[in-house]
Amino acid sequence: MWLNNILETIGNTPLIKLNKITKDFPCTVLAKVDYFNPGNSIKDRMALKMVEVAEQEGKLKPGGTIIEGTSGNTGMGLALAACVKGYKCIFVTTDKQSKEKADILKAVGAEVIVCPTNVLPDDPRSYYSVAKRLGREVPNSMYMNQYDNLANRLAHYETTGPEIWEQTEGKITHFVCTAGTGGTVTGTAMYLKEKNPNIQVWAIDVYGSLLTKYFRTGEVDMNEVHPYISEGFGEDFVPQNYDMSVIDHFEQVTDKDGAIMARRIAKEEGMFCGYSAGSCLQGLMQLKNSLKKDDVVVCVFHDHGSRYVGKIYNDQWMMERGFLEVKTFRDIVSGRIGKKLITVEPTQTVAQAVELMKKYDIEQIPVMNGNGIIGALSEGGLFQKIFSNPEIKNATVETVMEHPYPIVDFETPVERLGSLINKENGAVLAKDETGNYHIVTKYDVIQSLAK
Repeated sequence: MWLNNILETIGNTPLIKLNKITKDFPCTVLAKVDYFNPGNSIKDRMALKMVEVAEQEGKLKPGGTIIEGTSGNTGMGLALAACVKGYKCIFVTTDKQSKEKADILKAVGAEVIVCPTNVLPDDPRSYYSVAKRLGREVPNSMYMNQYDNLANRLAHYETTGPEIWEQTEGKITHFVCTAGTGGTVTGTAMYLKEKNPNIQVWAIDVYGSLLTKYFRTGEVDMNEVHPYISEGFGEDFVPQNYDMSVIDHFEQVTDKDGAIMARRIAKEEGMFCGYSAGSCLQGLMQLKNSLKKDDVVVCVFHDHGSRYVGKIYNDQWMMERGFLEVKTFRDIVSGRIGKKLITVEPTQTVAQAVELMKKYDIEQIPVMNGNGIIGALSEGGLFQKIFSNPEIKNATVETVMEHPYPIVDFETPVERLGSLINKENGAVLAKDETGNYHIVTKYDVIQSLAK
């Protein structure tokens, strides 16, 4: 039997057991993997619900324009609903969101306006303020306001909560979810607490958000607010979707830990998730000592990793922020600093070069003259030449030398070095701060990766 449109595929996402990352946990840990929604995120649920409620209330009329401030995922859900129902979309986002998110929104027909991140919510330049203004100015439009629109949490009360309850056969003991607009964590918690008030609800927040302190003290402390890199959760105000009475604990994680955990989920569990999923599981890791043998924990994996290929899944982006502890050329040769590189001059004989290789137990040797590195000799290459012509041992190095080894930066990552070393290039070279050359061979790379 076919479905009538793409919106009918929203919800009923799988609950998948985690096996490797949580192998040291005393209990069962399950992931509610909501990137199986058609828009690749859990936000499809509430986006459709907000549109349906707006239609029922007569606030969204045929041919109208949907306006929203969004980090990307809510926009995608709204755009899908707009495609099917015949609405236009204008989405306002921040400059910290990944480019992929904005490009995807444009691909489904939305207009995207980018605003600065590091301004207060009531600043006229903030994406909250711009979205509200457009909602007033654009004819026949509605500003959805996912933060204060209670249809947000209603969607999760009606769908996410019941699905988790049924999928765990009522055995769930802990629900863990990142805290952003408050819709997912609150709506799901409201349903689960009705079923079993003893279920623990743990909200995961990011450092730089004021939600954790507000939960603990009831105080909106703007001194808690500072820029953070994590996407899709954390707030600098308290959305109306929150009902803190159904949340038992708030746990904060760092930008770095959340990003690294997302990459681990992809590599170790085979689930290509976004930033929120990494932060959600990292928050649970920090709380695992509170868990017992028979507990059944459900974590929300909110969206798909394709939204973050230019960020957390990009090694350069991670390294620039100090999130990725990547071994480099410097790390490999750190024990050799101060030792002179073994080289051979072009006018020396092949026999002399072979003797140097034997003496120092090396297979690759650069050829250098007064102008610098001009060539290279490899044990494998010399073997082939001497085997076919034994007299070549009396020839000069310059007559048999190979192309010079590639010269790289001293901070080049090991992974990049490995791609440069091949049959034609048996090694790579780099200069240190004093101007001295150092060499790294394929065996050096293998040894460094094995440590």
